[in-house]
Amino acid sequence: MNRICELFSIKYPIVQAGMVWCSGWELASAVSNAGGLGIIGAGSMYPEVLLKHIQKTKANTNFPFAVNLPLLYPSIDEHIAIIIAEKVPIVFTSAGNPALWTNTLKQAGIIVVHVVANTKFALKAIDAGVDAIVAEGFEAGGHNGKEETTTLCLIPKIVEAVKIPVIAAGGIASGKSMLAAFALGAEAVQIGSRFAASVESSAHQNFKNAIIEAKEGATKLSMKKLTPVRLLNNNFAQTIYTAEENGASKEELSKLLGKGRAKAGMFEGDMQNGELEIGQVAANFDAILPASEILNEIWKEFLAEKEKLQRLKF
Repeated sequence: MNRICELFSIKYPIVQAGMVWCSGWELASAVSNAGGLGIIGAGSMYPEVLLKHIQKTKANTNFPFAVNLPLLYPSIDEHIAIIIAEKVPIVFTSAGNPALWTNTLKQAGIIVVHVVANTKFALKAIDAGVDAIVAEGFEAGGHNGKEETTTLCLIPKIVEAVKIPVIAAGGIASGKSMLAAFALGAEAVQIGSRFAASVESSAHQNFKNAIIEAKEGATKLSMKKLTPVRLLNNNFAQTIYTAEENGASKEELSKLLGKGRAKAGMFEGDMQNGELEIGQVAANFDAILPASEILNEIWKEFLAEKEKLQRLKF
């Protein structure tokens, strides 16, 4: 039995990432209904909005789902209270110290998974008592690790360092890449960019179109002086790149970023002045599909490629 499937009580070891402005109740429930683990991205939600999305997810799926909770979120105590009150079964934490809330969540009977980008923080997550780890490589969209360690290098390093299940993330959007992650020691994959461009994604249609039109080299990791984020190239990204090349300070970059920039781009569809967070793997697909179809295609390809490798003779 796959440890992640057993831990989450899901059919397939495929997790949909909790992406800001893309991962609402429709996407989370669609992925869970298809046999994976759907996740609500709480990082862009006020407490009352999160409550609505949790309740709608519960109304639209009878299968397990999760909430992704950035630990630096200013209203996190309210989010935690809602998650516990609504009996959310699984929480993925990220962007902060897992020691702050892991025990509180586990005492409420919640499974806790933490997202890391290096071995140091993986070990801290172990000390905090998490049940599984997401190891996210440099290829990933959204917020990323400063070390720029690729998935191919990161996964085996973390698998070697911990005994709990590891979920691979970053650059995974197909059965082939899923199989590669398993070969490196992962027991599940977390997929963001491919689901961001799904029918049920809450992203603006303009952003979905931009994702599937993206070519190689269309994204770049930026703003390492603030919180590293991988951006799709547009006017805003070019402004950031230029500022960084000119040695802009943390304060100057923060001023350029302003407020509501990610919402403007990914949720409201401003393709030139908004912040567009997406992974390198966006260059690898070219169609907006239902989440269930995406998941089924990935799983079928995973099995087919696994069988093909088993037939190889050396």
